[in-house]
Amino acid sequence: MLASNHESDGPREACGVAGVYLPSLSGYEAASVAFHALFALQHRGQESAGIAASDGRNIRNFTNEGLVSNAFRQEDIERLPGHIA
Repeated sequence: MLASNHESDGPREACGVAGVYLPSLSGYEAASVAFHALFALQHRGQESAGIAASDGRNIRNFTNEGLVSNAFRQEDIERLPGHIA
């Protein structure tokens, strides 16, 4: 019989994950909403952050090191169009 040590299973760092789905005609970009959600969760993991966004056809992503507030510039978020993030 194999014993499982749960402390060694899986990732050891804390992280925050958020998902956003908006109606495509809502007027909001999901990446912008996801940025604010990640900002609220950044105490869960402070080494890096990333957002992937989709318009239903294409998926674009951006990742960077550091706190959420430092990892993304407004231009980075604007390059992630779509209603899913």
